[in-house]
Amino acid sequence: MAQLYYKYGAMNSGKSIEILKVAHNYQEQNKPVLLFTPGIDTRDEEGYISSRIGLREKAIAIYEQTNIFTIVKNYSSKPYCILIDEVQFLSKEQVLQLTKIVDELAIPVMGFGLKNDFRNELFEGSRYMLIYADKIEEMKTICWFCERKATMNLRVDGNGQPVYTGEQIQIGGNEAYFPVCRKCHTNPPLEIKVEVKNNV
Repeated sequence: MAQLYYKYGAMNSGKSIEILKVAHNYQEQNKPVLLFTPGIDTRDEEGYISSRIGLREKAIAIYEQTNIFTIVKNYSSKPYCILIDEVQFLSKEQVLQLTKIVDELAIPVMGFGLKNDFRNELFEGSRYMLIYADKIEEMKTICWFCERKATMNLRVDGNGQPVYTGEQIQIGGNEAYFPVCRKCHTNPPLEIKVEVKNNV
C-alpha cells in the first residue's frame, strides 16, 4: 500500500545521502523513481540533489507554482516511488499534492528535510508533512559542540556569531548552520564555534 513518508533531521543528519541511496536501490532493480528538489536550493546547482560526500543526481526543480501531482500523473510511465529533498520548503498546497499522489495514483512518496528552522519554528512544508504523513521518522545526528543528540539548527553570521532573528529561509551549509542540541542552541560554546568556523 502506498504511503506518505516524512524523514526529518537537523543539518548534517544524512538526509541527502539517504534520498540518493533510496533512489539508487530502486534504480538498481530497474524500478524508475522521480526525484524532486526545491529550485530555491542552489548550493550545488539548481535542480540537483547533492550530498556533502560528493554524490549528486539530477532532480525536477520545484517552484512556487509547480504542481507536483500533475507532473507525476502526466509522466510517461508510472514511477515506483517519488522522492523529495528539502521538503520543508514546499507549500501546504504542494504537500496536499503529495497526499493525492499517494491516495489517487497509489505511488509511495518519501519527503526528506528539516523540521524546525534556526528560530525553532516549523517550516510550512514540515508543518503539513507532520500533519499528513502516514509515517514519520527522525534521522539522528550529534550536536556539533557536545555529545547530545542534535535537534535544532544554529545559524551563524559571517563572524561566526549566533543569529536568532531574521528571514526564515537562508540557503547555506556548514558555513552558516550547525546541528545542535537545545542547550548549545541557547548558549553555544563560542571558543569551539570560532575554531570550527575557521576550519570549515
